[in-house]
Amino acid sequence: MPLSWLLEAASPPLQYRAYAEVVPENARDPERLAAFHRAVLEYKPAQAIARRQRPNGLWGGNVLGPTASKAHGWSEPGTVYQYRRLLELGWPPTERPFRDADRFLFQMLSRIEPDDADPRVAQKALELLVEFQKPAKADPGLGRWARQMGRQAAACALARGSHVDDPRVRGTAHSIASNISQYLRSELVRKPFRKAQGKTVLDPAAFPPTIFAVEMLAFLPPVQRERAGFIERLGSYFSTPSPRRAFYILAGRKILKPVFELLGDPLHADAAGHVDDVPFALYWLELLARLGLARQIPTASRVLARLFSECDEQGIWSPKSLRAAPKTKSPLTAHYFPLEGPGKSPAQRQTDVTFRLALIARIMSVPIEVV
Repeated sequence: MPLSWLLEAASPPLQYRAYAEVVPENARDPERLAAFHRAVLEYKPAQAIARRQRPNGLWGGNVLGPTASKAHGWSEPGTVYQYRRLLELGWPPTERPFRDADRFLFQMLSRIEPDDADPRVAQKALELLVEFQKPAKADPGLGRWARQMGRQAAACALARGSHVDDPRVRGTAHSIASNISQYLRSELVRKPFRKAQGKTVLDPAAFPPTIFAVEMLAFLPPVQRERAGFIERLGSYFSTPSPRRAFYILAGRKILKPVFELLGDPLHADAAGHVDDVPFALYWLELLARLGLARQIPTASRVLARLFSECDEQGIWSPKSLRAAPKTKSPLTAHYFPLEGPGKSPAQRQTDVTFRLALIARIMSVPIEVV
């Protein structure tokens, strides 16, 4: 890992995370690490996110939105994305913004329903739907979908934070894993679609993995150990090509475009490991590495080998004809990439990918020489 180069060329979050997460612990200078940590807390883009948090712990008046959306009235990404964005920028989960958001996210793990006999409980259940609160009043099926997806998103954020050992998070993770496991063993996994309202939709009875469920599991090693057989089945599932057929999500009476659902391998790489979306590939490869699946899935192995082969002798990612920083086509990486700040230095095209590849190598226990 080209640490000296990153410390000259990269933004404070990349510098801190490279030093804290890739450099071996016995090689870190505590004073230097503390200085990098202070720089991250003073990093203006991160402070701006923290300032925009509302008193109720939410961002943007929504939970699930990966990006701002004029159509939905969202001025910025939703809570689950801003929460994880701050974590990716190197803020520790003990900071106030996380504590304020945790109260609401833990409530989202509950199973209270809007038809509860106690009107106060019913009202609270509606409030937890956040951006779906108003439409769900007239469409209970949309409310059920929103509660299910919100619960997965909340568990993902809490697992990514400092709640790995919290029994509420682990209990929710086991429940979600059981539902996915049942789907993977069912006939629906081979024929997951049906027709509705003149469109091809995912069968409402199907419970495929979502990006939230995968990231949640990636940051819960205890659950991985307890559900080893399930993790292996996930690896087999993500080794199969995703369907080319366009489809929609039927949420109550609402037809939605699929954003979070994963039907098979999402990488879409060619035989040589080339991908069109490098940021998403890095995000997905890091999750697979944390799940211990990066070597098991053929496409992931090819893409990772390709990206490693594009690094120079120092470990700097240097593909041919790199004229601009990689761009993503997926909203799922809104919290993840880039960590590099604004600027015009050519090196800034390379810093994010260089750090991510070093981090993935460290997670996979690949020997790393820090230079």
